Amino acid sequence: MLVNDVYYELKPFLPWRVRIGLRRLRARYKRAVSANVWPIDERAGSTPVNWPGWPDDKQFAVVLTHDVEGQKGLARVRQLMDLELKYRFKSSFYFVPEEDYETSQAMREMVAGAGFEVGVHGLEHDGKLYGSKRIFANKAARIREYLRRWNAVGFRSPLMQHRLGWLHELGVQYDASTFDADPFEPEADGMETIFPFWVPDLSGGGYVELPYTLIQDFNLFVILREPNIDIWKKKLDWIAQRGGMALLNTHPDYMCFDGDRARDEYPVRHYEDFLSYIRNKYDGQFWSGLSGEVNQHYRANVRPSLRNTRRRICMVAYAGYAVDNRVRRYAETLARQGDKVDVIAVCSRGQQVGVEEMNGVTVHKIQSRKVNEQNGWRYAYNALRFFVKSSAVLTRLHARNRYDLIHVHNMPDFLAFAAWYPKLAGAKVILDIHDVVPELFLSKFKGNENGIVYALLRRLEKASAGFADHVIVSNDIWYQKLISRCVPEEKCSVVLNHVDPVVFYRRARTRNDGKLVVLFHGSFQWHQGLDIAVEALARMRSTVPNAELHLYGDAGTSAAADLGRLAQRLGLNGNVKVFDRVPIDKIPDIIANADIGVVPKRADSFGNEAYSTKIMEFMSQGVPVVISRTAIDSFYFDETAVRFFPSGNSEAMANTMLDLLHDEGLRNTLIANGHEYVDRNSWEQHKSGYLNLVTSLTTEDFASLSPQRLPSSQQASAAEPEKVK
Repeated sequence: MLVNDVYYELKPFLPWRVRIGLRRLRARYKRAVSANVWPIDERAGSTPVNWPGWPDDKQFAVVLTHDVEGQKGLARVRQLMDLELKYRFKSSFYFVPEEDYETSQAMREMVAGAGFEVGVHGLEHDGKLYGSKRIFANKAARIREYLRRWNAVGFRSPLMQHRLGWLHELGVQYDASTFDADPFEPEADGMETIFPFWVPDLSGGGYVELPYTLIQDFNLFVILREPNIDIWKKKLDWIAQRGGMALLNTHPDYMCFDGDRARDEYPVRHYEDFLSYIRNKYDGQFWSGLSGEVNQHYRANVRPSLRNTRRRICMVAYAGYAVDNRVRRYAETLARQGDKVDVIAVCSRGQQVGVEEMNGVTVHKIQSRKVNEQNGWRYAYNALRFFVKSSAVLTRLHARNRYDLIHVHNMPDFLAFAAWYPKLAGAKVILDIHDVVPELFLSKFKGNENGIVYALLRRLEKASAGFADHVIVSNDIWYQKLISRCVPEEKCSVVLNHVDPVVFYRRARTRNDGKLVVLFHGSFQWHQGLDIAVEALARMRSTVPNAELHLYGDAGTSAAADLGRLAQRLGLNGNVKVFDRVPIDKIPDIIANADIGVVPKRADSFGNEAYSTKIMEFMSQGVPVVISRTAIDSFYFDETAVRFFPSGNSEAMANTMLDLLHDEGLRNTLIANGHEYVDRNSWEQHKSGYLNLVTSLTTEDFASLSPQRLPSSQQASAAEPEKVK
C-alpha cells in the first residue's frame, strides 16, 4: 500500500481540485474495469452456512451509519437524526476523538439519549493509523480509553483502512471498516459478502465485522457525480432478494440541508429519497437495527464454533487440485466456514489452463504437468517454471485481494519463495511439507547422501523453512527429522492426512459381478511397491482365479507400462487393470466396490516413512487393508485395524490376502475396528488444530509493543450475551 501511504503524506499539500481530479480519474478507470463486480458482485450474495436469519423472520436488514469528520458534520447531526426519525429509522454515528474533530460529551449524550448509537472513528482522520505495528499499538491504547469513556462497543477506521488481525487490540465487540465490493476506496480489497462475519482471536473470542454494502455517499455523488440514487436502489433490491444486510455509510459533512451547496456537498434530498424508497417498497419486510444491535443478534444466535469467518487465503501447490486430497481438504474446510480461498495449481489430466470454481474455492490452473517425471532435471525444470508462473500470479492476486495467509505445499520446498511479495506486504506464510524432498530425491532418482544434489536440497529445505512463518509436516517421524535439522520446534506442527468425512462418508457397494477386486490408488513410484502387489496377485491366482488388481494413478507413464509388462510376463493378462487418476470425490465409490485395499510400500526406501492416506480411506468405506510393515505404518496402526506383511515379500502378501478372504470373522473385525479408527481420527475431529493455527497466524500479537491491557470495565462490556440458540 505504498501508493496510499505516499498520497496521505502529500494530501495536506495538494489543492482540493487536484485531489478530487485525481480521484475522479482513478474512479473512471476503476468503474470500467470493475463492471462485472460493481455495484453488484454476485459472489457476495451467498448465504453463510449456519446463518440464523434476521430478527422476527424479516427478509433482510437495513443498517444506517454515519462518519462525522469535522465541525460542519457535527453541526448537522441533530438535523440528520430528525430526518431519520421522520421515516422511523435510527442510526449509528462514528465520531473522531482527537484534534480538530473532538466531539463534546453533550453531543454524544444527545445522540445516545435519542436511541441512536455512538461509535469511535479512529483517533485522528489522517490515514496513518496502520502506519506500523508500533504506531498502531500506541494509538490503540488511546482508542481503548475513548471506547471506555464513551461506553462504545463499535469502531470504524478512517478512510475504510482495515487490518482485521490488528483490531483485537482495541477490545471492541464489532468493527465496520470493510465492504463487500467498492473499487473506489484506497484499499479496495472487498470482503465479497453482504452478511456479518466473525474475526476470531487467539483466546477463543473475537469481534463481529460489519461490511458496508452500499457505496458511500461521497464516492457516489461527488466522485462519480451520479445525479440520483438509482445505484443505491438497484443494490438495495439485490440485497433484499438475497436476505443480506443493506449497510449504508454516509457523512453529514457532505449533506447540504439548505442554502448554497459547497463543492464537496450533495443535496440531502438524495438521502431522504433513499429512506423513503425503503419505507415505501419494503415496509414490514426488513429489520432496521443499529450496528451494535446487529452485533448482538449475531453473537446471541450463532454459536462460536459455527461462526463464519472471512479471511483471505491463497494456497500454492505444484499439483492438480482436483486429485490432491490434502490441498482440497484444507481449502474446502476454510471455504465452508466462509473464508475466501484461492488456489494456484497445475491442471489435472484432461483439464485446460484457466480459472475454475470448485466447492467454494477459486482454482487458478496455470500450467499443465506430466506427473511422475522420471528424469530429475526434467522435474526440476517443470517445477522451476511453475515457481516463476505462480510467483507472478500470486503477486497479481495479492495486489487485488491482500491475502492474510499464503499456504504453500511442497514439493518443491523452494515454492515457498513464490510468496515473497505477500510476505513483504504483511501476509503470513505456511510451508506444508507433504514429502521430505531430499529423501524422496534419493529414492526416486537413485541419488546418494554424499552427492551435491542432495546437499543442495537440504540447503533449500532449510532456507524455505526459514522463510515460512510456520511449517506443517505430514507425519510425526518427519516432524522429528525436520526439527532435528532445520525447523525450530515452536514453529512446526504435524497435520496428518486425516480422512475428511465430507468426502469420505460411507458409500454402499454397487458392484455384484463375482470378481474379487484388490485396489490401490495413488502414485506409481517405485517405493510404493506395486510390482510386489502384481507378484502377489500371480501367487494367489490359482486359489482365487477371479481376483483382479485395480490400480488408479499414473496411467500412461513409464511406471505404468513397466507394471503392465510385469503382469504380462506373469500371465496376468486382464487381471491387472490400470486406470488414470480420478478426482477425490469419485474415489470413495471406487473403494466401496473393492474387496481388499493394499499398501505394499518398500520399507527399505522412502516409503518406510511416508504416511499413506489411502489406509484410512479404505477403512472409511469398510474395506479391510493389507499393508507392508514399515516404520511409519507401525507407528500409527496395529493388527487390530490392519493386516501387516513383511515388506518386499510378495508370497507373504498373497498369504495375508488369502487369510482375509477365508476368514469372515477377521474381515468383519477389521472393518468394525477400521470404522472406529476413522471416526476417532477423521478430519472433523482434528481440523480445529489447523484452524487454530490459521487464527494464530492471522491475528497480530502486540504483547511486546503494548503492555497496557484492556481495562476491566471494557472487558465486561465486550462479554458475550448469555443467550445462544
